[in-house]
Amino acid sequence: MPLVSPSLLAADFLHLDREIDMINRSEADWLHLDVMDGSFVPNISFGFPVLEAVASVCKKPLDVHYMIEKPERYIQQTARLGAMMMNVHVEASLHLHRTVQEIHNAGMKAGVTLNPSSPVSLLEDIIGDVDMVLLMSVNPGFGGQKFIENTIGKVQRLRQLITDSGSHALIEVDGGVQGDTAPRLVKAGVDVLVSGSYVFRSPTPEQTIHDLRMLK
Repeated sequence: MPLVSPSLLAADFLHLDREIDMINRSEADWLHLDVMDGSFVPNISFGFPVLEAVASVCKKPLDVHYMIEKPERYIQQTARLGAMMMNVHVEASLHLHRTVQEIHNAGMKAGVTLNPSSPVSLLEDIIGDVDMVLLMSVNPGFGGQKFIENTIGKVQRLRQLITDSGSHALIEVDGGVQGDTAPRLVKAGVDVLVSGSYVFRSPTPEQTIHDLRMLK
């Protein structure tokens, strides 16, 4: 059964305390936090004041996804939040291996992310060093986008790379994860489902999270 990491980007920010309470009550495994800088992606989300407020009350492990330039600048600050996972884009990290090492040295798990147009082959020399790979199944920057169908085959190629290399990396997918795509992703080999709008805009979000976790 997959892990579920609801994406805070789709939450009601006027009632963020209520949204975090729901996450704490739910069967969610992690909470996914998308940090955007308006440069690497064409949107700005939230920064450390929000991250710190969420970290102070959220009882779930924090799955922090940086869609920013030079994410290595924020490793220590992210570690001080108590984040479980720090995830950086392959496309944004000039010295990716060093960044992964520094994330580990700071006491966090290290994830790397691929944009939809970036091939799995970019990970051949880093796959044994990371704890997770996040595949974007929409173009990063905005929630509520349509799922990119090529992601299914990409998950399968990544699963083969992980198997062939002996890596223990998890596969996470973010973007358009909902009732019709989630079962197909799990069948293809996904370990962690990130879901934003499908969870937070559901009339019964806790039940939606439960249903995602029960997929096989």
